[in-house]
Order: sequence, then C-alpha cells, then structure tokens
Amino acid sequence: MASISDTGTAKCSIAAAARLTGTSVETLRYYERAGAIVRPGRSAGGHRVYTDDDLAYIRFVRRLRATGMSMRVIADYTAIARAGTSTLAERRALLEAHRDELAGLIGDLQSALATVDRKIDHYIAAEAGIGIDLDCGDEPLPSVSRLGEL
Repeated sequence: MASISDTGTAKCSIAAAARLTGTSVETLRYYERAGAIVRPGRSAGGHRVYTDDDLAYIRFVRRLRATGMSMRVIADYTAIARAGTSTLAERRALLEAHRDELAGLIGDLQSALATVDRKIDHYIAAEAGIGIDLDCGDEPLPSVSRLGEL
C-alpha cells in the first residue's frame, strides 16, 4: 500500500516501510515497542501507515544502531526529540557525546588495524626468509573490547 496524503506526504504500509528502509517488519515493530521510533499513524482499518518523515527517522535510527548506539539511548533521544525545539541543545549534547565515544573507538580500531598490518608484514617477511621483530604493544585498547557488546 502506498498513497499520497492530502498534504502531499507519501504514506505506505509496514511492509513497504520495511522494504524502503532496508529492515524487516519485525524490526519496525521492535523499534516501536522499544520507543526508538514514534508510533506511526493508523489507517481506518487499524494498519500502520508510515509517512516520508517516519521513513527518514527509521533510516536515522538504523544509522545510530550501526554506530553501536544502544536502543535505550535511541529511545531516550526519540523521547527528547518528541518534546520539541526546547530540547535542541539536549539532543545535540547527546549526539556529541556519542560522536566522542565513536571517535575514541575509531582511534583504537586504527591502532588495532596497524597491529594487524604489522603482523601481516611479519608473516610476509617470514615467508620470504627475512626475520623481523614484531612488537604488538602491551597497551590495552579499551574501546575495542566493547566491540563484542555491539
């Protein structure tokens, strides 16, 4: 089901919304239950009806999830956003904190990648009969340990 409302906003069914946002119907229902997205409108028959704005927000939530943001934090963000423009600074602060966390994780991942690259170089040299010393470092990478939590 897809139609154009009186305001010119496209509306679609949950199946179409899932297809258009690259997710599943069950995931959309989960996002709704978790408070990560606003409950969509309903048709006269009681079926969910998603607008272009709903679809854009679902895509945004998917991006946040891809960065490792928890459903709880996304639900908090959504609740704050629903409160209106008086919460702009609070929303910005939440996203800035998440960005800082991501920047730390990216730095740690770059360091870990460099270690893997050095180990690969070690094996290339060893296969060629050239001995090189490989120092992987003893310093823990605290953000990288979180990858298992994502």
